Amino acid sequence: MAQGSVYNPALSGNPQSATGRAYPNGNPELGYNPPGVRNTDSAVPLHRKAPVAHDYACDGPAPGNLGFRWTYGSNVAARNRDPRVQVVQYNEDTFVLRQNVCVHWEAPFTYLLFGNKGALLIDTGATPTPAHYPLRETVDAIITRWGQARGRSKVPLTVALTSGEDIAQNQGLVQFAGRAETTIVPKPLAVMQRFYGLQGSWPSGTGKIDLGDRVIEVVPTPGTHKDGVTFYDPYCQFLFTGDLLFPGKINIGNDGDFVASLERLKAFAGKHGVKWLLGGHVEMMFVPGKYYPRFATYKPYERVLEMVPALIDEALQYAREVQGKDMMLIRPDFALFNGVSPDQRTQVWPEGVPNINPPRLF
Repeated sequence: MAQGSVYNPALSGNPQSATGRAYPNGNPELGYNPPGVRNTDSAVPLHRKAPVAHDYACDGPAPGNLGFRWTYGSNVAARNRDPRVQVVQYNEDTFVLRQNVCVHWEAPFTYLLFGNKGALLIDTGATPTPAHYPLRETVDAIITRWGQARGRSKVPLTVALTSGEDIAQNQGLVQFAGRAETTIVPKPLAVMQRFYGLQGSWPSGTGKIDLGDRVIEVVPTPGTHKDGVTFYDPYCQFLFTGDLLFPGKINIGNDGDFVASLERLKAFAGKHGVKWLLGGHVEMMFVPGKYYPRFATYKPYERVLEMVPALIDEALQYAREVQGKDMMLIRPDFALFNGVSPDQRTQVWPEGVPNINPPRLF
């Protein structure tokens, strides 16, 4: 197509040379994208006059990518040289972090979400010592870089837990003590309920964390822990389920609460768009029903982190089956343990689950 001789500053990516032009990266006075198109960092003005505000209103889930492989540890943990915290940017405002499996065998996930007025860190991992698990240093670096891109010198941070009882998710909390511009959601159940405004409606009500045009909903989901909560992000349409539902060995603390929480989660998902469930761990292998034993630090054949919403229905069905019984029950994507040791084994392979031997570890 022939190019006109008149420079149009409203065009981003103009084929003419940007040298000497007033707006080499497009005209910041106009919308970053055409109407109906979500703003992205690639369209942030080069010469911004004020902090950049992102448009979080959209139809359907925000785009992003989890198409990668997590680091999977080593047979000899002391020789592992992978990063202590693996960071993956799902999109410009959503980050997934994972603790190195050789630092702690549960290798918990944490999630960092940004809005126009602040950030939210969901869970804090299994190790308090920054030298072994530099979570705060990593989070600070992400926030600094994000703030520079958006023209924000201060980004208030809220740190919240899917369960204050879960030692695999609350140990890194001490790293954020005394941090400026930081709100830590209290761990004691009654105080946490007041923080979310749930003191009179637990567990049937919902709370909110407003990050600035990106409002995260808090859904009480006790069952594996009495203070368990699930976070819902309407922007990405993720449910952050912690220990309640994840691809691994789910240790039920109270089977009545567990069933009731899955029922509430099913009802909630029926009224809200849900793309994926993102839990706190991955313990299953990529072959159905097989999982890694506790304390394993080498997991090269893990299942993917994300779970489809239909697994809420499946988990609810089999949670009702184990309710009131001391038993374990294996499904392709998770295993339920009710009233039995997490090291319990079964000699009877469940009907309907393909029995495939995983590759041999080496």
